[in-house]
Amino acid sequence: MASASAEGPPAIAVSGLTKTFDSGFQALHAIDLAVQPGEIFALLGPNGAGKTTLISIICGLVNATSGSVRVAGFDNVTEFRAARERVGLVPQELTTDAFETVWATVSFSRGLFGKAPDPDLIERVLRDLALWEKRDSRIMTLSGGMKRRLLIAKALAHEPRVLFLDEPTAGVDVDLRQDMWQLVRRLRDQGVTVVLTTHYIEEAELMADRVGVINRGELVLVEDKTELMRQFGGKRLTLHLTEPLTELPAGVDSANLQLANEGRELIYTYAKDGQGKDVAALLTELAAAGVRYTDLHTEQSSLEDIFVHLVREDGQRP
Repeated sequence: MASASAEGPPAIAVSGLTKTFDSGFQALHAIDLAVQPGEIFALLGPNGAGKTTLISIICGLVNATSGSVRVAGFDNVTEFRAARERVGLVPQELTTDAFETVWATVSFSRGLFGKAPDPDLIERVLRDLALWEKRDSRIMTLSGGMKRRLLIAKALAHEPRVLFLDEPTAGVDVDLRQDMWQLVRRLRDQGVTVVLTTHYIEEAELMADRVGVINRGELVLVEDKTELMRQFGGKRLTLHLTEPLTELPAGVDSANLQLANEGRELIYTYAKDGQGKDVAALLTELAAAGVRYTDLHTEQSSLEDIFVHLVREDGQRP
């Protein structure tokens, strides 16, 4: 996992950030967040939680009501140009001239930030994203997957040090999704900080160094992914019973035990802190009570399980 840089400021530093829209709706509540250089940070939350609003403020597209944002040490209000040129944003939707060519729109994106033309860099970006053969094609002729790749190419054209990916793989095929994550890993290896939002939580589990959960405009939790899995995860043992049960037999400790699948399965959930009845002792106890099973398996809580639990807790840590 990326650690705090001893040589410079955080890639992103958000302090006391709030956003209240003209309607009176408060989208963000006192957000504090620091993301370190070279880190892959996943921001998770249900629809309407405030993910896109937070990203839009950091990128300078929406004004905050209060609080501050710094990108690589530059205030994104008082030093807007310096902060903004260090950020690349891959939005959910492509909004550009459908009659432009791939090469022209990516080159134009670089020029928007005052960068000198660099055909070699544009070629490298297009090749990395399997767009080189489409460089002279008009945007309107591209497939949905190719348009998604084009969004990333445009965001990378000015060589940002922080890349925001807002639902980058929504609606794309598995092959394209894997290509995108390979690119993300390469960027991280080059020192680029990546912040992503995604509905595919297994991607965050695979890719992220740290995870933040936002719900109802509040940052519920920010944690190292491994530590998050340790603290909030658990294991589950499922026994497939030879004969269905209507209730647990007398003499069997019912703590963390439950019947499922119309009594055909018995599920034992380990305590989060690793404490609880030893599995071998449980199986001995069940055997003594005459409970027989044909098969058993264990599984670890996924990041999605933990995310659902945190959101159900309505923004309060368990």
